[in-house]
Amino acid sequence: MTEPRVPGGRGAELELPCGRTRRVRTIDLGMREFDCPCGDTHATVMDVHPSERFLPEFLVEVLREAIETTSEEMPEFGTPHLMGIVTEEFPDAVATADVSDDGEIGCGIVWVTDFDARRLHEVVVELVVELMEHAVSHAEDDSLLTEFESQMLDFDVSAFVDEYRAQRDLSEEDVFV
Repeated sequence: MTEPRVPGGRGAELELPCGRTRRVRTIDLGMREFDCPCGDTHATVMDVHPSERFLPEFLVEVLREAIETTSEEMPEFGTPHLMGIVTEEFPDAVATADVSDDGEIGCGIVWVTDFDARRLHEVVVELVVELMEHAVSHAEDDSLLTEFESQMLDFDVSAFVDEYRAQRDLSEEDVFV
């Protein structure tokens, strides 16, 4: 018996940013990226992946304390919010599938990006820095913004990502990273 191809259900196919399609069930929890027949490598993220995949634990805690979410399903800042920021900034570079109806996948949301996993990591860090700068700009103390901007002049996103990934020892076998 064939399975129906309903959005998010069994047999669901996701239209990738490159225009190709991929069965959602071929994306597993440990997959960070895959080589596509289009010739590019696409990063994959699931809502169950921890935010620490991209950011140090202390920063994730600060973001959770500072950012109020309005979602009952996702009451705490996390990976879905990070990927929401990426999707908002790069809407044509992110494909999303709600797979919450398919209990065999192990997650509720899947994102596939036009970026490879390393570039996605950089994009997330860049956008979080912009978010932090925006928050600091609302402070009543102009010296805070000046200090933050001064520190960001010395911050190298690429070097941070290299160091963070090395510290996390991200290998192909790692799950949730």
